[in-house]
Amino acid sequence: MPEGTKKLGVLAIAGVDPYQEKPGEEYMNTAQLGHFRKILDAWRSQLREEVDRTLNHMQDEAANFPDPVDRAAQEEEFSLELRARDRERKLIKKIEKTLQKIEDDDFGFCDSCGIEIGIRRLEARPTADLCIDCKTLAEIKEKQMAG
Repeated sequence: MPEGTKKLGVLAIAGVDPYQEKPGEEYMNTAQLGHFRKILDAWRSQLREEVDRTLNHMQDEAANFPDPVDRAAQEEEFSLELRARDRERKLIKKIEKTLQKIEDDDFGFCDSCGIEIGIRRLEARPTADLCIDCKTLAEIKEKQMAG
């Protein structure tokens, strides 16, 4: 996950401060949707910048070392970077899927049971598509299938 800044005991994602709910506020109103769109856009931009930095780094640092150990070390470094970028590429796709859910007015509700996911959970994981109960159940089932 990208680094954020510490604010009021909650980690801000992509430099966007946590949403401050107002008493009696409707869930997933325009302000809340705008807040999460802002987080997701900023997060996606950060990830894309990382991809560009990696590409530039690999192009600038690519060398044909005569020493096999140096060459192997560089290949291992590049391999680790590419693995990290692949995870980020998948996260970018998930962010884009989540942004589409905002556009479709389907954001903030559990894909499994339909209840509200909750502002705090979405602050912690803006791409969450399951409420905490359904996610917990899915993880338990996953462990049972693996074991």
